[in-house]
Amino acid sequence: MRFLALSFLFLFTLQTTFAQKHYGIDFSAAGGPQCHAFTQAFHNKAKEVNFSIAREGNALFFETNDKNWFSQLFQGKNDGIALDLVPRDRYACNYQAPPAQIKGLLLAPVYSKALKQGLRPAKENRYRVKVGTIPQTLANDDLEFNILFLNDKKLCLYYVIYNLPSYPWDLLDMGMYLDSLTYSDRKIPGASDSGTVYKFKSLTFTVPFEKNKTNYAPADIKPLYDSLRLTDFNIKSIDIHAYASVEGSTARNAELQQGRAESIIAALQSFQKPTIATQIETSENWVEFLKDIEGTPHAQMGQLPKSEIKKRLVGQTSAALEPLLKNHRKAIIRLELDKKDPYKNERPEQLVQLFNGAVKKEDLAEALAIQNSLFEKMRQNMANPELLRQLEVPEQSKFLPLLLKNAVYRSMLDEKYILISRNQLRRLKQLDPNNAKLDYNIAALNLKIWRYNAEPVDARKLKQSIEGLAQKGIERPLIQRMLVNYHIIKAEQHMRKREYDQKDRSVAFINATYNDFPKSDFDYLSLAQFLTYYANNEDAVALLNDKAQQLDVNSELLFYYINLTLIDQQLTATEDYRRIMLNAHDLDPQRFCNLFASPAQGGVTFQLLEDPFLKQYYCENCGN
Repeated sequence: MRFLALSFLFLFTLQTTFAQKHYGIDFSAAGGPQCHAFTQAFHNKAKEVNFSIAREGNALFFETNDKNWFSQLFQGKNDGIALDLVPRDRYACNYQAPPAQIKGLLLAPVYSKALKQGLRPAKENRYRVKVGTIPQTLANDDLEFNILFLNDKKLCLYYVIYNLPSYPWDLLDMGMYLDSLTYSDRKIPGASDSGTVYKFKSLTFTVPFEKNKTNYAPADIKPLYDSLRLTDFNIKSIDIHAYASVEGSTARNAELQQGRAESIIAALQSFQKPTIATQIETSENWVEFLKDIEGTPHAQMGQLPKSEIKKRLVGQTSAALEPLLKNHRKAIIRLELDKKDPYKNERPEQLVQLFNGAVKKEDLAEALAIQNSLFEKMRQNMANPELLRQLEVPEQSKFLPLLLKNAVYRSMLDEKYILISRNQLRRLKQLDPNNAKLDYNIAALNLKIWRYNAEPVDARKLKQSIEGLAQKGIERPLIQRMLVNYHIIKAEQHMRKREYDQKDRSVAFINATYNDFPKSDFDYLSLAQFLTYYANNEDAVALLNDKAQQLDVNSELLFYYINLTLIDQQLTATEDYRRIMLNAHDLDPQRFCNLFASPAQGGVTFQLLEDPFLKQYYCENCGN
């Protein structure tokens, strides 16, 4: 109680003191016609123009990437900026701050003349001007800095800065034709393992569990066993997400989740040696619980805190909901498989000799199998890619499958070889001018060459070659994926030239097209990052909305979606968003709680806690 009283006294005193210093600012004009000139300048700001507040010691700087917009914003002598220094204490879980126009300490405004005279180049393509100093009494506090934009000393906009992280985006993986179209199963940023893994096949299974049991029923895992017995693939990795129903203690549920995952791994490990790489995620199944009780007599329970729900899920209530709860205890298993390799134990040098011997015998099937084994060893860094030079294949049409794979594989291992691979493929076209796989691979490599500016590329002819693949029998979804990549590159080029209208046309094409082909999690995230990079946040949200509500959503996709939507108070108040937030906390509690830290601490902003629903989620799961 003493802490609560002191906290209340501190905040009350802080707000009372700060409210006395308004420096002649008129707060009644916000959003009114008096701010017309400022509103026009802000409205005309290109989406690509950005600004922020930077702190160096106790000095505070306004930064922007567009000094022309900056000059347009502050034209009258009494146009300017003031900063509101907001303390973290305002958002303590045991304190409800009263509504306030100024949330912390208001610093003296800096007006047009001083702003323009003080603006200096900072780092690359950035400009800055000093706009305030943190008082020594607040120097050690956790602070955030809101901006008051003033027009003729009238408050026109109170601006909160959100530290929403930006991520690098990339071209969608188009794959390359080897024996068949082979994609690079790239791990999205933040995953525990990185690098490039060439995926041949994957299987997904759901295994149910009984209440308080970690062992599965043999009949439930039989389809998985049968699939593995019939396949000519080995298990490369196991990814398991184990779920417990929400009743009972969190600690006990964690034990059950882990035990269920480990029992399945032990069963799968019995199929092969050596040890299979595994990744386990565990969580309570709040997503399906909150969704399934909708429309039932227990629907109101979904509005309660998690701790209160657990208290009620006992006795008759638990028994009544058991038909729902039993479906929430399960493990979702994803297996990545690699084709079995009969030459696995051969040394790379021996494989080269065996391959050349098979080619001389014109045994194409054996040569392809040996080639695959050698490629796999190169991928795992068990063989030197220079061995590709020792593979002796006559440039004859009957050996084209071997020649094609040799030509592109080096660039799949290392993209700095894309020019060499593309040129080799062009030479192979003389053997089979109408080979669709050759044309597809050439188009894919040309897109990468264009993206990396490895040599000049005629964009119009490249687009024509991509669209012409349809006449050669290439499926439309593959062509649409390539065209999306084409416009990703075009958008980047237009952006560099500040050709915003043309950039927007390329972005519009991407938005209209990405539903025309299947997408991996990597594709979803890369597209969302691309759209966000070009300030198309609403489109990025629409892209990820369905994925974010899935129980087994990739955690990186989920947190990226949350970063894009935290400031939408209409959305955060919905039941769907509550499920999303509870799922995010279960997937990564530390990351979830850190969203509500200050930007200086790596968070988005603690001022998110102005939203009562977000504050409920935070205080329910993260404490004070």
